[in-house]
Amino acid sequence: MKILLIAAATIAIATTAFAETDTFDKASTGSLPTALTCGVTGRGQPKWTIEADSTAPSQPNVLKQSGSGTFPWCVWKGGSIADGYAEVKFKPLEGREDQAGGIVWRWKDGNNYYVARANALENNVSLYYTEKGRRSPSATLMRPLHGTNGTRCA
Repeated sequence: MKILLIAAATIAIATTAFAETDTFDKASTGSLPTALTCGVTGRGQPKWTIEADSTAPSQPNVLKQSGSGTFPWCVWKGGSIADGYAEVKFKPLEGREDQAGGIVWRWKDGNNYYVARANALENNVSLYYTEKGRRSPSATLMRPLHGTNGTRCA
């Protein structure tokens, strides 16, 4: 499955004692911030880089996934939230099977985690759990996604 999307244009994490937003705007283009680790569940070679995008919610930069893979992912090293929220905005660019992005939680490693995935092609949000590299559906919400220039998953 080939997916090309601009993910995590803005990531916001908040708890009662801590709030942080990363827009990637201070990162060098063509690189990956050292605070992130990226990979794929299944097969493929996803490529994640910071790129300039004039349509970014906060300009100038976004995190872009331009490779291909079964289930590409990118997570903050050592990130943890309790009693808070996380939000990601993404803009699907192309893909025949999926044009999706979302939020990962209960992260153990690239083969064991949960994900809330918004898919622009299916116009829905699905919850999955991944165990030992196998992804299984938990629930699908048939809820229209917002806008044509980007999708928000919170």
